[in-house]
Amino acid sequence: MNVRVLRTELRRSVAPWAGVAVVAVGLGFLYLINGAWWRGTARWTAHWTPMALWTRSLLAFLWPLAVGLGVMQGLRDPRSGTAELLATTPRPAWHRAALLAGTTALTLTAGFALFVLQGGVRVLLGGAAYTHLGWLPISLVGGLALVAGALFGMGAARALPSVLTPPALTVVALAATVLLQQTPDSALPSGLAPNRLSQLSPAVSQVRESLLTLSASVHAGQTLWLLGMLATGFALLVVTSARARLLALAPVLAGAALALLVLPAEPRDTYVVDEAAAAMVCEGPVCVTKEQQHRLAELAPHGRKAHRLLRQVLGGQAPATFREETAPRAISDDRDLSREDALLDFDDPVFARAKGEELTRVLLAEGLAPHCLGRSEAESGVLTELAAQSVAAGSVLGDFKPLGGSAWSEKDQRAEAAPVWQKLKALPPAEQRSRILAARSAAFSCERDALEALAGDSR
Repeated sequence: MNVRVLRTELRRSVAPWAGVAVVAVGLGFLYLINGAWWRGTARWTAHWTPMALWTRSLLAFLWPLAVGLGVMQGLRDPRSGTAELLATTPRPAWHRAALLAGTTALTLTAGFALFVLQGGVRVLLGGAAYTHLGWLPISLVGGLALVAGALFGMGAARALPSVLTPPALTVVALAATVLLQQTPDSALPSGLAPNRLSQLSPAVSQVRESLLTLSASVHAGQTLWLLGMLATGFALLVVTSARARLLALAPVLAGAALALLVLPAEPRDTYVVDEAAAAMVCEGPVCVTKEQQHRLAELAPHGRKAHRLLRQVLGGQAPATFREETAPRAISDDRDLSREDALLDFDDPVFARAKGEELTRVLLAEGLAPHCLGRSEAESGVLTELAAQSVAAGSVLGDFKPLGGSAWSEKDQRAEAAPVWQKLKALPPAEQRSRILAARSAAFSCERDALEALAGDSR
């Protein structure tokens, strides 16, 4: 394909608009809607893997769009009445099909690459220190999905040259992505369809855990399925007889069958923790993942101070380290607490928004009375947990101060904690320590109220 022929094809087709549509629709969703992709450690501008997954999740809308534009491209010759004329030329049919498919594939790939590239620029400008190429297969499969969908649409248009084909096939593609779409309602995404079948959708679930990525078996299975779809689309562009069109369906059926054999059956084998990103990096008693290593400089001095205070109060029961939490967990699930380590959750708004000496207070509170319920931007946990942590940390630091960043106001926390604080500070140091130990035990049980233990009401 020389440059002159390519330029002519681009001028007389909808191929350029396909690439423009991918960029415009994708950026419109990301920038005009204040969605979950702007919040937490898994926001699309924070790290490379979330960026790739969030841009890939928009294929729920971009893929049906690519299919519809492909159908319009495939109807060009039948609609203009030149199909029979072109069939009489000495040029092989597959040459014409390659030109038609190549221009669309080129513009779609360029459009999606530009879409992902601007995401990469945002990640770099956001200061992400952990750089890797593990995100690349996620985006490469996404680009392949757009090309395969467009080519399948072209082939379907040649097989069914009707004005109803574009809207009908676009609606079918949209319905398929909706029905197969996974919903992240638990620790790992789930959906209406069985897990293997849901992986046939080119779109991925919304991102809630920055350390989760797609497994290699998902990339392999989806690639087989999409290559089969691409081969069927190209074959339908070339063949003309009804029998040949039926035979042209063989690649997509074979690709689906092979993909279902390769794709994982369970969600926990679909979305896996990126072991390289989750590797621990420590400075003193503070350990964070390699992905969050850039936060160590701020955390380490406050962690050392909090650890020293914990040793003074808890003695041998004090946690050895402050360690970032890495186990996948649903937002509303109880945390898997550890007596050996105090767990840090960067998505906990109380911890995420703490600065300076407030960070020492939060780390101390987490070591004394770890909260059991998960906390997020939308759900800040139970008020009594926050009050218990505030009272426990205040008893060590010598002053009571509500923890900031939660949905509960300082007034609410003071009202809940004030009676307990008054009782606790009136006790001798030995009794205060005894009640802190009781509160810590209550916090680990996830069934007893740590605030009641501090008040002496749950002996």
